[in-house]
Amino acid sequence: MSALSDLSGCLFDPLDEALARISPRIDAAEIARVLSVGNGVAQVAGFTDLHADELVRFGGGVVGIASSLSQRQIGVIVLGDTGGLRPGDRLRRTGRVVDVPVGEALLGRVVDALGRPIDGGDRIEAEVRHPVEQPAPPIMHRDPVTTPLQTGIKAVDAAIPIGRGQRELIVGDRQTGKTAIAVDAILNQRDTDVLSVYCAIGQRASAVARVVQDLREGGALERTIVVVAAGDEAPGLQFIAPYAATTMAEYFMAKGRDVLITYDDLTRHARAYRELSLLLRRPPGREAYPGDIFYIHARLLERATHLRDEHGGGSLTALPVVETQAQNISAYIPTNLISITDGQIYLSPELFEKGHLPAIDIGTSVSRVGGKAQLSAYRAVAGNLRLMYSQFEELESFARFGTQLDEETRTKLTRGRRVRAMLTQHQHDHMPVPEQIAVLLAATEGLLDDLELDDLEDAADKLRRAVREKLSDLAEDIAAGEPLSDDARERLIETLRDALGQGDAGDGDA
Repeated sequence: MSALSDLSGCLFDPLDEALARISPRIDAAEIARVLSVGNGVAQVAGFTDLHADELVRFGGGVVGIASSLSQRQIGVIVLGDTGGLRPGDRLRRTGRVVDVPVGEALLGRVVDALGRPIDGGDRIEAEVRHPVEQPAPPIMHRDPVTTPLQTGIKAVDAAIPIGRGQRELIVGDRQTGKTAIAVDAILNQRDTDVLSVYCAIGQRASAVARVVQDLREGGALERTIVVVAAGDEAPGLQFIAPYAATTMAEYFMAKGRDVLITYDDLTRHARAYRELSLLLRRPPGREAYPGDIFYIHARLLERATHLRDEHGGGSLTALPVVETQAQNISAYIPTNLISITDGQIYLSPELFEKGHLPAIDIGTSVSRVGGKAQLSAYRAVAGNLRLMYSQFEELESFARFGTQLDEETRTKLTRGRRVRAMLTQHQHDHMPVPEQIAVLLAATEGLLDDLELDDLEDAADKLRRAVREKLSDLAEDIAAGEPLSDDARERLIETLRDALGQGDAGDGDA
């Protein structure tokens, strides 16, 4: 990916063309001078007329956003390197706000926060440009979330389901697999009608390159837009990146398409905005964040929704990522995002250290909407999975004290350990819905109780193969959302027993 400074010569060529059409001449009242320059911001004076959030242009192709307006001077968020700016430099109005290209031409491309390609490919020829700041759809334009968005991850699809149009937060300490969850969710849309947008905010270039490579190798890059504002770029670009990515996604939503967008991550986004606000001398509040820190995320995530048919019928599903420190989910920014979103997927460092991957803590995670969009077969198999798993964790903690346990408790512990083993999954091993139903049913019905933990992975492979080869008709019904009838359930259990070599032995209730 080339540096931002390498692209300064081609910055806003479409802007220049549009500016020539809408503003053929700029008089002296639309010229100002730089008073001072900071890290990512500039103080300017001289404009007699300027709108809030209007785009201004410095010499050398650098642009900025008029953010803090007062009678004496104006604070400008610079969208680029401020190293070339000096006090006394001139700047001028553009008469427009920041916008980005949208449309089909962006699919399969890696772009920066202003929509410029940074993947070494050709220039993006987009016929339309939309402002990065858009009002959220009104309530009357929204429809209930009724269609599931399958991630291919058993622990998510079964216990923390996500619906198209939902906002589900991914929260956890650093290096616990948050990005892996988001990327797997994107990769699982490869063979569906869902488009994806991955927005990297404040990430290292090497980490973003790995994500792009995973998407390319998984065959999902052609249906994905990657928006990057790396950690070494201007804080202004990191601030507008998620809004620009959402604008690109909203174009497809308005066309009736379903889109999945991931913000990785909003902790760095909040820090970039805090840096800008302090440099612009806005009053600091809790943890030095400005008073509107909640609003910048609320207005972003409120744009994710499921539209009514008369307003396009598309959906925008948001998976924002937030980083915690020492598992403190009650910190300022995580608390804000938990209150804005429709649930959270919590990744536990303890589970990660024990090798239970993905390290999703089912007891702490919750989905407030997706259960209404979950496929019917899940309700018949995993309806009590969360409760059963929470009880197992309590029993396991109690059993560590060496207390003598009765037979029933030992049975619950045995089954719980096997359910937990069935919820583990290798990265990029996306499991179709019928196969998820099969392995979860085998675990909850006790078909795996007599197997050693080390043998469970081979057993899961046998179960998945049996569903594909012997129950193709039932698998199609499950994937289509048909309920799992009693007869179908018995047929599935018998097939799973045969795959495990159990035949008619046992009733599965051990």
